[in-house]
Amino acid sequence: MVELIPHPQISGAQLQTLFDYRLNRIRSEMVRQGVSLCILTNPISLRYAINFDEYQIFQSHIPTCYLFLPVEGPLIMHGATSHSLPHVTEYRRPNFLTPFDGGLNLTANCEQFSQSVMDLIQDNHLGDTGCTIALERVTPLATQALTDRNMRVIDAECVIESAKLIKSSTEIECIKHSISVAEYGIHLMHQNLQPGATENQLWSVLHQVNIAHGGDWIEGHMLASGPRTNPWLQEATHRQIEKGDMVAFDTDMIGPMGYMADISRSWVCGGGSGNREQRAAYQHAYDEIHTNIELIKPGISFKELSDKAYSRQPQYKAQRYVCSFHGAGLSDEYPKIYYGEDWQQSGYDGIIEENMVLCVESYSGAKGGIEGVKLEEMVRVTHNGYERLSSYPFEEELLKKR
Repeated sequence: MVELIPHPQISGAQLQTLFDYRLNRIRSEMVRQGVSLCILTNPISLRYAINFDEYQIFQSHIPTCYLFLPVEGPLIMHGATSHSLPHVTEYRRPNFLTPFDGGLNLTANCEQFSQSVMDLIQDNHLGDTGCTIALERVTPLATQALTDRNMRVIDAECVIESAKLIKSSTEIECIKHSISVAEYGIHLMHQNLQPGATENQLWSVLHQVNIAHGGDWIEGHMLASGPRTNPWLQEATHRQIEKGDMVAFDTDMIGPMGYMADISRSWVCGGGSGNREQRAAYQHAYDEIHTNIELIKPGISFKELSDKAYSRQPQYKAQRYVCSFHGAGLSDEYPKIYYGEDWQQSGYDGIIEENMVLCVESYSGAKGGIEGVKLEEMVRVTHNGYERLSSYPFEEELLKKR
């Protein structure tokens, strides 16, 4: 059995303050965007709004449950088994909006759904039939049923992502605990790294540690070894790890209380100083994340971070990671800050603010090379810079000059 690390002492009053903070963040954003009602189906949004954590993976692709969250008035949850969710005052049976729940013809269900929305708006005096509804991803028939009633429908994801941007002190404590669990799992992975172990066997250690500590899930199977580390984004397989292989991974772990630990490390199986290619890639990735961390401070723009980011060596540019920084909280979150080479096509601007949590990324693997290195750190933006949240050690043997 996995030994447990201590859980932070968060009182009932602190939890209630956390739940109040998150709901207030959503409602403040609704006011800013002129939204009368949010209808939430995404399990991460439901976790943020009311700490709903039932069948989250199932809910992510079969949204049986949904929440009516008005800018003012009672919260109404549809389809929940638990009837003790924070801030929820009424529980109802849902109008099913998926073929699994409601059959292949959802038109009538969606009409009933839109009528229930209309009734809520009128009962709570949220506006006339022209009011704005923020709706998360469901069948287009539901959106059509709302617009047919002269309601303006926008994407609720933009409301929720904006709300989640700034973390409370209790959220930071939850993130730190999730990171501690992940780093304990990383430690046990390192202990179990030996020739002959498969990628899947090694990756399962992190899953076991996460579940043992009450964590939720891991977003992927992002562990690769040897030649499968180049290019990156190849998920774990039954490949047996060999002595001298580079082993790289990205935790992407949704841990206790639903908060994310997003850390990457790379090791040489069997230890030691590795070969020349491994050392060069490791040094490059290490230099990149440490240079970029030093840029983080409140008030700097996304574009400025991209422009001032580490100047990558030519051999590592073609297979650069998908971004240099991104937000994190209950999952990967807004913003995603792109490399300069990708800015014109994909970049968008904004401002870094205090108490955002950012992940700082690097993948270094030469195109046509044999192996690559993945490193990633998590930081909190402070009033004058940053606080490192992740602390798992780097491989000193791979950083020694030879």
